[in-house]
Amino acid sequence: MHLHFVIHEHFEAPGAFERWAIRSQHQVSYSLLYQGDSLPNNDKGADMLVVMGGPQSPATTLEQCSHFDSIAEQRLIRQFIEANKLVIGVCLGAQLIGEALGAPYQTSPEREIGKFPIYLTEAAKIHPLFEHFGGMLEVGHWHSDMPGLTSEARVLAHSAGCPRQIVQYQDKVFGFQCHMEFNTKLIDQLIAHEDFREAARSPYVQKPDELLKHDYEQMNEVLYGFLDKLTKAYE
Repeated sequence: MHLHFVIHEHFEAPGAFERWAIRSQHQVSYSLLYQGDSLPNNDKGADMLVVMGGPQSPATTLEQCSHFDSIAEQRLIRQFIEANKLVIGVCLGAQLIGEALGAPYQTSPEREIGKFPIYLTEAAKIHPLFEHFGGMLEVGHWHSDMPGLTSEARVLAHSAGCPRQIVQYQDKVFGFQCHMEFNTKLIDQLIAHEDFREAARSPYVQKPDELLKHDYEQMNEVLYGFLDKLTKAYE
């Protein structure tokens, strides 16, 4: 299995996704866009595309961020989908999947930064890739927007602050608005690039000291289980 990561910023790293891939002895490649790397020309050479998050939105232009080309990323996502390959989007990546499939992103009802529960839908509880999540799972969050929904999309999890936390767009295409890849190192990096001055105004924004105290290992293990099942089904 060959995974290709699209990474927009160094502080939005793959975390547990990368750890799982290396532990599973999969081949890994990267487009480190913040360092000037280019996107792949097409889907050839990789079995799974993982598009990570970032402070951008799908509407961010090249004039606003010279290393982020939303249209090009959407085109790459469509190429992988049309080639019947695995596609996972995290946060911004999930929103780009929706955009690539004709579903514009939207503003989330609440800004979420922290570790809060997501709640699995009845369909998710019996979904072979998600049944091990249980009915509720505490996961990481760091967003203000959420992915759009196509007519075929199924919402598999929601939270108190956002109705679209995990979305299945197609059999091999998944959007995670939540961040199950977080670890303490990533949280530390994200804190350094976040403005918390208005944090007290939101019930779903935790303070830096609280963010650093969380244990992220359990949700990482649940993510590993999902990825194990997904790649086994693909192979």
